[in-house]
Amino acid sequence: MHDLFDNLFTKVNDAGMTEGFTITEEGLKHGHKVFRATARFIAGADNVNRVPESDVPEVAFAGRSNVGKSSLINALVGMKKLARASNTPGRTQQINFFELGEGLLQLADLPGYGYAKATRSKSHAWNTTVSAYLRNRANLARLCVLIDARHGVLEADEKAFRIFDDARLPYIVVLTKADKVKASELAEVKESVEAYLRKCKGAFPVVHATSAEKGTGIPELRAILAAA
Repeated sequence: MHDLFDNLFTKVNDAGMTEGFTITEEGLKHGHKVFRATARFIAGADNVNRVPESDVPEVAFAGRSNVGKSSLINALVGMKKLARASNTPGRTQQINFFELGEGLLQLADLPGYGYAKATRSKSHAWNTTVSAYLRNRANLARLCVLIDARHGVLEADEKAFRIFDDARLPYIVVLTKADKVKASELAEVKESVEAYLRKCKGAFPVVHATSAEKGTGIPELRAILAAA
């Protein structure tokens, strides 16, 4: 699976483990150009049959309800209200699509998973819709899975990772809300999540920490995702 991430690797240590992402000045400039292009909402799809056709490279964002997907997307594009969070966790059940520039890149905001009060039918609908999207979206270049830095990998995440692995797509894991924990705690969570990812078939083995509120890690994440 590592060959799927060749353009992201920086170096490999003596144990054969990748130590981080390749972040260059050129990559940062390219990421800024792509993500600060004019962004607009183009469609919402509550089932896979309503997903708009496209040949524009696409990056999808997945994560638990309240993990901060909307805030992260807004920070990446430099807008406050492009992606809107529902006031009721678990309420948004559709995939929202956004376009950057004139065909530079598309973003897909997947519905959140793991909401405690979600009915069994809603959980099944999430599994069905997201699985079908991941398996059939030909232009999907990268899946970005968000994990709350305050909690690490929870049971709901483990269930979602199995779906992502079954889709046979490469994905990277991004820690959100890194500003909410101490540096020592962040390092422990990062190490714990990376240890878990070594068991996952499609995961890039290094996680990237961000804070939408403080801007930490946002320029670098733009570069990482624009490389798709």
